[in-house]
Amino acid sequence: MQVAIRPWRLEDAASIASALNNKRVQDNLRDGIPYPYTEMDAIDFISMTLGAEKDALYPFAIEGDGIVVGSIAVSRLDNVHRRTAEMGYYIAEPYWNQGITTEAVRQACAYVFANTDILRIFAEPYAYNTASCRVLEKAGFQLEGVLRKNAVKNGQILDMKMYAMVRE
Repeated sequence: MQVAIRPWRLEDAASIASALNNKRVQDNLRDGIPYPYTEMDAIDFISMTLGAEKDALYPFAIEGDGIVVGSIAVSRLDNVHRRTAEMGYYIAEPYWNQGITTEAVRQACAYVFANTDILRIFAEPYAYNTASCRVLEKAGFQLEGVLRKNAVKNGQILDMKMYAMVRE
């Protein structure tokens, strides 16, 4: 499958709504995303990304063979961490376990390191999410540790793993 990342377009709203209107996808993301997820929610999200402050957020649609199948974003931190950024991503369930997310992570990191002064990109998947951990490992991220009892999701106290990639 041909994988590419690209800027969001308003016409991507139906694809995003379809991907995020899935409890199994949302169970692996942070809170704050509406469920059920509507096309209007997607339009609001896309509008926010298109209006984001330059050099603060790098949001991309993930395409597989020209179809939007997910989302990936790198968000710059501030203050003493201003050259550090956090990465988050998701992919629609029908596209899990096909290598799409790993390739999107590689492309997003390459873009950020080539076009910004960011030195470090990190991600914090839930420790139980072995598929996401494997995506990061295959993309070249290093496991830096386990953040014990670091989140409360769906009423459960969860560990998270800290992965990072640094500019070489």
